[in-house]
Amino acid sequence: MMPEKPNDPHILGLKALAATLGEQRRADRLLATTGLSVEALRAGAADPAMLAATLAFLEAHEPDLLDVAGEIGVKPEELVASRAFLER
Repeated sequence: MMPEKPNDPHILGLKALAATLGEQRRADRLLATTGLSVEALRAGAADPAMLAATLAFLEAHEPDLLDVAGEIGVKPEELVASRAFLER
């Protein structure tokens, strides 16, 4: 197994998903906006498209983007770059 890269887009996407689901207001908004269930999010957590969609969701509401970036210890720009990478 290769060591984790600190700014790996997949890892940042997973951390952002966990932080989003870890705060009730954000989680409720994500579920309501996407129509997905918690089970569907868990099942798709390894899917780059799901991670990109989570990051796009955060980008659409800057306060959440800033909050999640702060919670996981990265700059908001890193989350935006990760979304762009995951969408390729």
